[in-house]
This record gives sequence, C-alpha cells and structure tokens, in this order.
Amino acid sequence: MNDVVVVNLVREAFYYVLIISGPLLLASLVVGLLISVFQAATSISEQTLTFVPKIITVFLVTVLMFPFMISSMKTFTIEIINMIPNL
Repeated sequence: MNDVVVVNLVREAFYYVLIISGPLLLASLVVGLLISVFQAATSISEQTLTFVPKIITVFLVTVLMFPFMISSMKTFTIEIINMIPNL
C-alpha cells in the first residue's frame, strides 16, 4: 500500500461522508434558519424552540434519503473490499 492509494482512499471516504451527511445537515440548517427568522420577527427568545422541528426534519430526511445513503455506503464498502487483493 503506497501513499497514493491511502490518499485516494481517505479522499473517497471524506467524499462519501459529505454525500451521506450533507442532506441531513442542509435540512437542519434550513429549518434552524427559518426558525431563527421567525424568532427574530416575533421577538420570541426561547432556546428550545428549534429542537423539535430540527429533530422531526432530520428524521423525515433520513427516512426519505435512506435508500440513497445505504446505496452509497454499499458502493464504498464494495470498493474497499475489492481493493483488498491488490494490497
């Protein structure tokens, strides 16, 4: 195993982490931003107001994106398993 293989493997791992976690983080960010704008407009300063909508949003996005997430993880795992004989 040389340096190029390790760098490519780490690069692909980071890519798949971003692809898998990106939709969840983006949905949470959008909901948090919308709630923050609502709180600023109504001058409600409740800190716990954002938790329930974010949890519900992350759950729904996880359910909707689960097949894509599993497919991506499966692809990466198969790539790593196929690399084993070449190492």
